[in-house]
Amino acid sequence: MKNSAFPGHIAMVVANVLWGLMAPVSKDTLNFFALNSINPVVLPSLRILGATFAFWLLSLFLPKEPVCKADKVKLFGAGLFAIAFNQCLFITGISFTSPIDASVVTTMLPIVTMILSAIVLKEPLTHLKAVGVLVGMSGALLLVLGDGHGLHLDKDHIIGDIMCFTAQVSFACYLVFFKGVISRYSGATLMKWMFLFSALTASPFILPMLAKVPWSAIPAKIYAEIAYTVFVATFFSFLIITVGQKRLRPTVVSMYNYVQPVVSTTISLIWGVATFGLTKGIAIALVFAGVYVVTQSKKRSDLQNEKEVSK
Repeated sequence: MKNSAFPGHIAMVVANVLWGLMAPVSKDTLNFFALNSINPVVLPSLRILGATFAFWLLSLFLPKEPVCKADKVKLFGAGLFAIAFNQCLFITGISFTSPIDASVVTTMLPIVTMILSAIVLKEPLTHLKAVGVLVGMSGALLLVLGDGHGLHLDKDHIIGDIMCFTAQVSFACYLVFFKGVISRYSGATLMKWMFLFSALTASPFILPMLAKVPWSAIPAKIYAEIAYTVFVATFFSFLIITVGQKRLRPTVVSMYNYVQPVVSTTISLIWGVATFGLTKGIAIALVFAGVYVVTQSKKRSDLQNEKEVSK
C-alpha cells in the first residue's frame, strides 16, 4: 500500500462505519414515519437539504475555490447520480422491500463498479480483483443471510429490490464517470455544488411534502436520529469520501461498502439482539479478506509499466 493511498483507505473505513451505524438509526426513524403516515422520502429529502446548508455554511470559512462552467455541469450530473437518485431510490425501495433484501442488493455495488471501471476507465479486470470482489460479497451475504433469513419474491419486494439495485447502479456511475472532476477540487467545494444542484432539482417535489409533516408531533429522539443521519452520516461522510475517491480506484472505493453490514452486525451484538458465532466470524473475515485482495490487485498503470519493462 502506497503512503499516498493510506488516507484514502482511512477515509473510506470511517465513512462506511458511519453509514453502517446509520442503518439501525434510519430504520427506527422510518418505522416512526410509517406509524405516523409520513412519507419515507422525507428522510432523504432532509439529508439533501440539511447537508446542502451545512456544506455552504462550511464554505464561508474556507478559501474560495472557483469552478468552471463545464465542471459545474459535471457536478450537476454527479449530484443527481450520487445523491438525488441514489438516496431517493434506496429509501423508497426499502419502504417496499425488507432490510434483508436491501442489504443483499447493496452487495452488488462493487460488481457493477468493477464492470463499469473496466468499460469506461479501462481498468484491468484481473483475476485477483474478481476473486477479491466475490470473496467480499460472499462474506457480506453470509452476514446478512447467515441467521436463516431468506429473500422475498412477492411483487412489492421485487419492486423494492429493483429500486435498491438501481440506486447501487446510480452510485457506481458516480464513482466511475465523475472520477476526473472529483480529483480537481476540494471535498467541500465538490459537495457544496453537488448537494446544491440535487436540492434545486428535488425541491419542487420535496418542499410540498415537507410542508405536510407534523413537525410538532415528532419526539426529540427522532429529531436526534435525523440530526445524526443529516450531519454525521451525510455531511461528514460525503465530505471525507472524496479523500478516498482521489486516492483509490473506483472498485476499491466500492469494496468498502462491505464494511457496512459488519458494522450493523456489531451494533446488533452490542445491543444484544444478535449472537456471535462461527458463521459471523467467518463472514467478517471474508469481508476484510476481499477488501484486502482488491487493494492488492494491479492497476492499469502497473500493467503498462510491466509491459514496458518486458520489452
